[in-house]
Amino acid sequence: MNQFTIFPTKKPLRGSVSVPGDKSITHRALIFGALGHGKTRISGFSKGEDCLNTLGVVRALGADVQETPEGLEVTGKGLWGLQEPANVLDCGNSGTGLRLLAGVLAGQNFFSVLTGDASLRSRPMGRVVTPLRQMGAVISGRGGGELAPLAIQGTGL
Repeated sequence: MNQFTIFPTKKPLRGSVSVPGDKSITHRALIFGALGHGKTRISGFSKGEDCLNTLGVVRALGADVQETPEGLEVTGKGLWGLQEPANVLDCGNSGTGLRLLAGVLAGQNFFSVLTGDASLRSRPMGRVVTPLRQMGAVISGRGGGELAPLAIQGTGL
């Protein structure tokens, strides 16, 4: 195993890291890109259905996502620049996508609904929605508020 030593720097971190396509990383890269200012380039994008659903959600929230020869380019709206979606946000079968997006949407100042396929709608989301509610989020859902669809009234956490 390689060992690396990381030293603090006084200058902004700039550069790129090449990683293989990974579903978990792709979800996060899309969401961080949407929340960032300016352009985020994503190479090694995992084109699985779960990630394509997350891509659709960030587009519905106002982020511009373009395919390039190198991968994807996300033009972010900034932390407070996302827009209220006109429709229900469908995460398909992606529990990772739904959980990550629930946290993001709880912090926005608009209403949204996250849903998914029958399998995702049967999975409990208490481990995500309970801490968000404790922070002041307003989230309702089926099954005592723990099953999707999750209605989220953002409170700008």
